[in-house]
Amino acid sequence: MSVERSIAAFARARNVIAGGVNSSVRAFKAVGGSPIFMKSGSGAMIRDIDGHEYIDYILSWGPLLLGHAHPAVVKAIAAAAQRGLSFGTPTETETELAELVCAMVPSIERVRFTSSGTEAAMSAARLARGYTRRDKIVKFAGCYHGAADVFLIAAGSSALTLGNPSSPGVPRGTAADTIVLAYNDAAAVDAAFAANPEQIAAVIVEPYAGNMGLVPPKPGFLERLREVCAREHAVLIFDEVMTGFRLARGGAQERESISPDLTVLGKVIGGGLPVGAFGGREEIMAYLSPDGPVFHAGTLSGNPIAMAAGIAMLKAIRDDATLFDRLEVLTTLLARGLSELLGKHNVAHRITHAGSMFCLYFSDAPVSDLAGVLKSDTEFYAKYFHAMLDRGVLLPPSQYEAAFLSTAHSTREVERTLEAADAALSQLSVSVG
Repeated sequence: MSVERSIAAFARARNVIAGGVNSSVRAFKAVGGSPIFMKSGSGAMIRDIDGHEYIDYILSWGPLLLGHAHPAVVKAIAAAAQRGLSFGTPTETETELAELVCAMVPSIERVRFTSSGTEAAMSAARLARGYTRRDKIVKFAGCYHGAADVFLIAAGSSALTLGNPSSPGVPRGTAADTIVLAYNDAAAVDAAFAANPEQIAAVIVEPYAGNMGLVPPKPGFLERLREVCAREHAVLIFDEVMTGFRLARGGAQERESISPDLTVLGKVIGGGLPVGAFGGREEIMAYLSPDGPVFHAGTLSGNPIAMAAGIAMLKAIRDDATLFDRLEVLTTLLARGLSELLGKHNVAHRITHAGSMFCLYFSDAPVSDLAGVLKSDTEFYAKYFHAMLDRGVLLPPSQYEAAFLSTAHSTREVERTLEAADAALSQLSVSVG
């Protein structure tokens, strides 16, 4: 498959953009080759500048629950743009989207909008610290909460050691206040609180970990987090940037019947535009400026164009009674079909899926935490990725990213994907043999 224009575009980008991309995973470092530059998308399909068309399972890394260029979202954006792009003053669209969020996610009594999920997670952590007057944050290895310093922390040499910076530029003093534990390890959470009495402000978790592929919570894990945080007077933060309005109308917390104290949102809430949000109990949110002492501000927070897109998106979700059931059925059909093909070709694998999210690991190890995920065969995944790309299927360019379906996908796209996977695995079996 010729991608000469994409190769040239990447060379041009590298002259003026650091690394040639504005988000690292787009560079295809994990799978090799040159990144593909896209031109347009509609429904379940996306087209590159070389003229190739793909069934898209990246979907802008999750936001496009309704597919590319959904008419209702595009119409709302166009109408809002005609009224003005930004004002620096409040608008009623902010309140309308906030009302939708609070109605659809019962644990959120008050909400504050941001321009990104990173900003929302960072602000939620600051709010939790200000509310509790404590400094330490518990996070889980493999869960990603954006690029704020407090979250770019790797686990230490044991479950209870303080974290180490996972990127140059993150101060060791910041890392010292972040405790990194294994995902799905409830006992480690109890031990962390015992080792740090009255020092932990919050536990932040992706209720379904979507940044090491897709790792669902073990039964009882989220319930234990809720119990421990209530007992220790710490704030439980669910990072639902990825799962919010994607696994259910009320997100993973609705699916699991758990109410966090604060929730971080992004992706779907913006309908494809840059939007983040954090919200939760009124008592905690009251600590936020201008009413309270914890600072938060943003020039483009609540941008009217992004708010209009979010309103259109959430109304479409709210008004479609069978949307999540249909997506679950379709995702299950794809996951089961892939598993059958992989078994047919004698390829070791694990497939996880929930709602409209799925991940294929080339491994026979359990994937309940980061240690299990890291046993996957990333070299084989890279080969599989390119074999699927050549057959018109766009998967995440990393073994450690979740894939997504939208309401624009149908059994036709699933059947075409399975046909492509069968051909790709046949090719790879021959090359390996």
